[in-house]
Amino acid sequence: MAIHVVMEPPGADATQAAERAVIVRDGFAFLAFLVPPLWLAWHRLWTEAILALAASIALTALGEMAGYGPLGAALSLLISLFVGLEGPALRVNALRRRGWVEWGVVEAGNRAEAEIRYLAGDGAVVEAAPAPPRAVVPSVGRLQSGPALGLFDYPGRN
Repeated sequence: MAIHVVMEPPGADATQAAERAVIVRDGFAFLAFLVPPLWLAWHRLWTEAILALAASIALTALGEMAGYGPLGAALSLLISLFVGLEGPALRVNALRRRGWVEWGVVEAGNRAEAEIRYLAGDGAVVEAAPAPPRAVVPSVGRLQSGPALGLFDYPGRN
């Protein structure tokens, strides 16, 4: 079972949000590993796609100019690995920047099952309990001087 993050569009009512919701699988994206710039561009992560392409080209060129051809390709492989691992998180963060709201997470075997679980649980979202009130410590009229860590009070001079 995999975890899927459900993102709802901004300013939509319940039925529109359910129809336009985006479900992102939180896990390794194999296609993002194979072709990082194309995967990022497909998901409209334009800045990230340009940065991934520029970094891959720069690392490969740097390896070739220094005479370490295989090392440059291996460094480009690190970029592919990063996008494969963090691509879904980049996608969720891009949706957040665009104003989308995280509905929650769904545990499911595949995307279709995640969509069914999301639609079945729509409207059954439990709101978070309010945070307990913070304890307020009354302040003393003057500050006490003591050791730097404040663990012990030393008798003698103040």
